[in-house]
Order: sequence, then C-alpha cells, then structure tokens
Amino acid sequence: MEEEIKSEFTRNGFRFDNEEEILQKCLTFCIQYKLSASDLVSSWEAYSLTRGLESTVGSSHMGVFLEHLQNEQKEKLREKDSGLHLYSNDVAMILDDNYEDIEGAPDTPPDKQTLSHNNLSDSAQKTNGSKFTSGKALESVTPFGTRKNKFVVQFTLNEHSITQTIKIEEDHADVTDDIIKRIQPSQKCSLQINKSQPEVGCRFMYDRIEDKFNFLEGRIKNIAAAYVSSGLYEEPVDPSVACQKSIFAVGMICCEEEGRLKEKPVLLQSSVEHSGGQRVRLDLQKLSQFSIFPGQVVGVEGHNPSGHCLIASKIINFIPWSVPSSDENPAKRQTMDHSLKLSRPLQDKSELSLIVAAGPFSTSDNLLFEPLTELIAYARRKQPQLLVLLGPFIDSDHPELRKGTVNQTFDEIFRLEILGKLQDYVEYMGPTVRVILIPSIKDANHDFVFPQPAFDIHPADYNHQIHSISNPGTFCGNEVKVACCTVDVLKQLSAEEISRNPQGGSKQRLTNLAKHVLNQHSFYPLYPPAEDVPLDFSLGKEALHITSVPDVLVLPSDLANFVKVLSIGEENDGEEQLKCICVNPGRLARGEGGGFFVEINYKGNPDSSTASIIRI
Repeated sequence: MEEEIKSEFTRNGFRFDNEEEILQKCLTFCIQYKLSASDLVSSWEAYSLTRGLESTVGSSHMGVFLEHLQNEQKEKLREKDSGLHLYSNDVAMILDDNYEDIEGAPDTPPDKQTLSHNNLSDSAQKTNGSKFTSGKALESVTPFGTRKNKFVVQFTLNEHSITQTIKIEEDHADVTDDIIKRIQPSQKCSLQINKSQPEVGCRFMYDRIEDKFNFLEGRIKNIAAAYVSSGLYEEPVDPSVACQKSIFAVGMICCEEEGRLKEKPVLLQSSVEHSGGQRVRLDLQKLSQFSIFPGQVVGVEGHNPSGHCLIASKIINFIPWSVPSSDENPAKRQTMDHSLKLSRPLQDKSELSLIVAAGPFSTSDNLLFEPLTELIAYARRKQPQLLVLLGPFIDSDHPELRKGTVNQTFDEIFRLEILGKLQDYVEYMGPTVRVILIPSIKDANHDFVFPQPAFDIHPADYNHQIHSISNPGTFCGNEVKVACCTVDVLKQLSAEEISRNPQGGSKQRLTNLAKHVLNQHSFYPLYPPAEDVPLDFSLGKEALHITSVPDVLVLPSDLANFVKVLSIGEENDGEEQLKCICVNPGRLARGEGGGFFVEINYKGNPDSSTASIIRI
C-alpha cells in the first residue's frame, strides 16, 4: 500500500522531504478513513492548492492535512443524511471509530451559519481546548496546541512575584463540565463610554493643508496657554528675536532635514501668534538631561544672543493638568465624559477587575483563533468584570489573508469567530460581565484611518454586554477611567526619540516613552507621523486629545510588555504628582505560539492596585 501511495504522489509530480515518515502517516490516513491511494493524493492536491504550497509534501503539514481529511469526512456524512444533525463531538467519535449511538438527534439540518462556522473552526476550538466532552483527547495539529504549559505569570505589580503554571491536561475539567454549578460574579460594574470620536460612517482622508496647520498651531497655542494659566511660567515670547536676558518660549520640536532627529541640528517652531511660525535653531549642549522627539511641544528657558540660535538652559516637557484647554467648555466636557451610562454601580466605587489583551488573536499558521479561545476559557475561571480586547482582530498581515486562501469575507470571520465566541462567553457568564472592543488600523474588516471609529456593533444584538469604542478611546468602569490606543505609539516614539541622561541616572526607557503620551496630553504626539499611520488631521483635534490623567492607560506595543505605575508631574513644582497605571499587554499571539495578556485588579488608586502579566 505504501508503494502504491508513493507511486501515486510521484505520478502527480509531488516529492517528499521525509519519505518514510510521510508514507507511514498517509497509510494510517487511508486505513482510518478507508481511502484509496488516488483519493488521498487528490485530497492532498486540493489541500496544497488552497494553501499555495509547492510540489514538496512536507511532514510538518501532516497534522493540518489530517484536519482537512476530517472536514471532508464530515461533509460526506452531512451529504449522506442531510436530516441528521451531527455535533462536532459525535463526528470526531465516528472518525475515531468510537461511534455507538447518537441519542435524541434532531430532525432539522444545521443552518447555513452553523455550517460556515464549522468550516472555519475545528472541533477542538469549539470545546475550548484539545479534549472532547467524551473524555477522548484530540490529536494536536498546531504548534500552539502542542505547548505543555500555559497561563504562566511573568510579572506581578504590587505583589510578591509568583510563578503559576497550569498543565494543559489539567485545564479542561471546569471548561467542559457544564453540569457543575458555576458561581457568577455578584458584583456588577457601572460602565460609561465616552462619546465616540470619530463617529461610525464619518468621512475621512479628506483633510487639507489648512487642517494640518490648524491642528499643529492649536496644539502649540493650547499648551502655551496651559503654561501661563498654571502661574508657574510667564507669557512666552518670540524665541527667534535676539535677546541677552533669559526668556521663556513655547514651541514644537522639529527636524531640519528628513530622517531621524539628531541633536545637531534641532529646531524649535513657535506659534504664529508669537513668532509668525518661524523656526529657530535649538542648542542643547548646556543640558545635562533631556528627552525630545519630533512633534513634541515643550517650554524652553534660555537666551538667544545672536537671533539665530536659542541656547537652552532648561526644557520643560510636562504640561500642567489642573487647567482645562481653552476650547473646551464644562458643558461639552460633561457631555463627552458621560454621554452613555449603561448601568448603575452595585459595589464600592473605584474598584474594578479587568483582563486586557491585544491582537492578533490567531497564530500565523492558521485562522483557528486558538489564543482567543484560551483567553476566554481563562476569563470564565477568573470572572473579571470587564474583558478589554484591542485589535487587530482580523489581522491584515496574516499570511492566510495575504495569500487569499480564505473562503469567507472578513466581516463574516469577525462576526462568527470573534463576536460569536464573545456572545457565548457573556451568555455563559450572565449579565454581570462586559466586553469592550477597540479596533486597530491593521484590522482588515475596518476603516484604515487614525483616529478610527468604533466597530459597527449594535448592543441590542448582544444583550447590551458587548460594546465597541473608537481608537483611541476612553471609558469608565466603576468610575475607574481607562484610556486605550492600539497604534504602536511606544515603538514609533522609541525610533524617533533622542535623549541624554546624567551620569549615574536611571535609564527607564519604557517608562519615559509612556510618560511622553501623558505629558503631551495626546494619544499620538509624534509629528510627522510614521509612514504606516494614516493620520487624519481633520479628525484628530478632539479624538487624540487626553483631557485628564486616566487611572489605567493601555498602550499595546511590539516592545517588551510591562505594567508600571507612572508619576506624572515635576517633584519641585509644588503640586502633588498624579499617578497612572500604564499597561503594555504585548500580543496575545506571537507567530505560531502564544503571547501575553494582563490581568488588573484596580482598588482605589494605582499604588494599592495589583496587576499580572500572564503568558498564555
């Protein structure tokens, strides 16, 4: 039989990378599913065409090819008796020759949506693991499914670091056993979603040069007004005018030439009101420490003896928070912050439990969304009040999408694989949980613009428990303010920032990068933006502005994941420093393996709160 299989492959122009191992597995497939050699090769040819594979039969594809054969057998069973509904567990038992009886099989065939869902997912995905309710383990067919440990705590904030390892084999009893009574969380959180900016269906990428000018000029003027209103600084003057005495100026850091910012030369562009928008060279030699990047609006103390170069003696990159911006009236701010109140709090204020994860939610070798399934299984056990998921959900950089081998639209995948799983989760957990979705510019099923409107999700379709907010966006849970932005601003700031640290000073690079976002009162303070960020200046004035220091700031990035308590403000300005928990949850899926997510228990203030980075 092996010789027959080999000759059939050879006759069709295929070759092997590990002939002995592949032929043994193919022989097993033929015996198990009663296939002839020609039938097996025909199935492999269809499989290789859909995957865009070459003429080499690789041993690494045998596991996924087995899944392909299983799906073919399921379809044959459905076609043979269309009046019999076969659940995934029953089909697997039939394929494994463990079929005895199917009791109480309904007479109605599965609907179209169920069939589409089955075609895209495997049976292991539906059971939140690699084990059926019947107790028989399914053979792992993906690298993600073969890992031995999961949910390992890598770092803990405000607690002694512990390492928690959960074996896969021990992880399914409470997931698959629906008979055991589940204790639902008794505390229901209040949820207030800020008014989405921009709105769903808005026009974008129609910004003009005038919009860009107004955006940048408005930032400089508002920040200059904030400095003066704080009472700590005098009215800024024109930095391009020669003056022997020390002056105070406010302007935006600019690069004289294309490419990365360099210490020589650095330019300072002041507002039209103070200098007509002129730029002046900024000398940083006298400073023992600084941290600047293009687009950063700073206050500069120094003198300009020649009129051609401002010699800085101090750079102030912290903007006071105590004074609201000039273009924001109290009535408008109240409307923005409390536009949608969803429920009343039933517990003490300022206490919130949440799990935060950022996409991609599927490994690079398939679109089975196994990491998302595992995350939902973990959330079922931990029962957080909020599950916060940040895009990309349908990653436009996924190899399967780039090949064009997917037989469903992006919206269908999103509705079935993302919203479908989350709907099952909220139905299982009851009315006490909420799910927040934030899109990404990498989402293949959403608008490619930043700022980005929310997903077009109707809460009534999901029991008012699944909600989407804009990117960037803010919401309040139990009066704990959470701000999120899915653009990798930390990585982009890291590529553009230049800094100098005093000898013996601490180099907390990730902390400083996160502080730039809050110190600039902007979710995206970098200008010009990175090449892959479709920044629309006509939408950015309100959407990118941070009105107050959030309790939790979520900035997913490809840089090292972290959870840190940030102190905002200067210690010597006479004001109490504001604090914020900044979170980079990392990516839930990394290549063909699992990534990271963060679990947070906020209790009154950042210093008394706890958080853990968990490797899935």
